[in-house]
Amino acid sequence: MSFPTKRLRRLRISEKMRELVQETTLTPKDFICPVFVQEDLKSRIKVESMSEIERLPLEEVNQEVREIINLGIPAIMLFGIPTQKDEAGSSAFDDEGIVQKAITQIRKEFGDKIVIMADVCLCQFTSTGHCGIIHGDKIDNDVSLETLAKIAVSQAKAGVDTVSPSAMMDGQVAAIRKALDNEGFTDVSIMSHSAKHRSNFYSPFRDAAECAPKFGDRKTYQVPFTNAREAMMEVETDIDEEET
Repeated sequence: MSFPTKRLRRLRISEKMRELVQETTLTPKDFICPVFVQEDLKSRIKVESMSEIERLPLEEVNQEVREIINLGIPAIMLFGIPTQKDEAGSSAFDDEGIVQKAITQIRKEFGDKIVIMADVCLCQFTSTGHCGIIHGDKIDNDVSLETLAKIAVSQAKAGVDTVSPSAMMDGQVAAIRKALDNEGFTDVSIMSHSAKHRSNFYSPFRDAAECAPKFGDRKTYQVPFTNAREAMMEVETDIDEEET
């Protein structure tokens, strides 16, 4: 009678044994909490498609951050919803923009008790709802890079720790890194959404951030979920750009 020479179940025999050999541990210290702040908002607005998520007025952001800190979560990701939108997404890089104001007041209140991250994209700020600048009938990738770089620098001036480009423009990490370094923000890090898929799973986020495209879709710049190798290439490209 044959008998297995390896019995990996020995390592699963009890809860304490499983804990002893556990390779991955997930705690609140591993989380980043999203915070949606809306300009000129008077009271909180519940996001129907995202349970327990609300759009906040600027005056209530610090209260929310305090609760996040008390939960042991070390970082937040800021998303802004402006009052005014235009084709250039100009409020996204306004030093008095809603995200910049939120960063400044959080930093003043909490110092280094929380890592402040901020989304770098244009969909919430453009009247088109697209993640880049449109010329004619398509996204102008390279002009969009210039705008994304300006957004990152304005957030750095406000006191952000990490900028997080999610526009899926080719070359966005390199353009942002160069702009930050040229302005003296060499310690501001970049956490790119390297493989953002064109998927209906983003519908709740588009609801929360009021950033659904007004026409067309995002198939020309977001990764198709059918192409795993293409997504990996996006990740590798972003890593190479950041190291460069």
